[in-house]
Amino acid sequence: MALNRLTTAVPKLARGYAAAAAPKPPVTLFGIDGRYATALYTAAARQNALEAVERDLSQLQTLISKDKAVQSFLENPTVAGKAKVEGISALLNKAGKVNPLTKNLFEALNENSRLDQTAKVLSAYAELMSAHRNELSLTVTSAKELDKATLNKIADSLQKSKLAEGKKLLVSNKVKPDILGGILVEIGDKSIDLTVSGKVAKLNKLVTDSI
Repeated sequence: MALNRLTTAVPKLARGYAAAAAPKPPVTLFGIDGRYATALYTAAARQNALEAVERDLSQLQTLISKDKAVQSFLENPTVAGKAKVEGISALLNKAGKVNPLTKNLFEALNENSRLDQTAKVLSAYAELMSAHRNELSLTVTSAKELDKATLNKIADSLQKSKLAEGKKLLVSNKVKPDILGGILVEIGDKSIDLTVSGKVAKLNKLVTDSI
């Protein structure tokens, strides 16, 4: 479904904005979740409600991730329409007073039988907001937890490279013992494999190809 068709099918997200030029999202997202998130971002940008909606969705994402029953409810296509509406209302009430656009999003997802995409839509909106703030994720995977000084050295080095392009780096450290040693650096959609396991795999491939 194209975005213009989506906003037609979801009038609650598009209502009242026809006369204004659509704000350009910071990145282009694809898929059903990307289209819903982009429609929401555009509507929120026009109402200066980007951060308010972000807070709502972050809180809802936490509630959903901690409650298996809620996850099952959202993903179950056999739940009747009235029960879905009541369930959505209960979920939003748990989050407290939410922005009308947040409520409209869930109503739109329900009307179009897309509630099973909820988690993906929330993640997609978070991605748009991160890009909006000119942020770039930097994940350093290591066999053992790295100290803050080491992480800062890696971040400082990459901050000066073309990979960062002046963006604000959001640094995190993942521990994965099976990489044996070294580090795997993931910055945005790019990765640099400096792990022992990665080097061993390359060596094995060279040996296999030469046989």
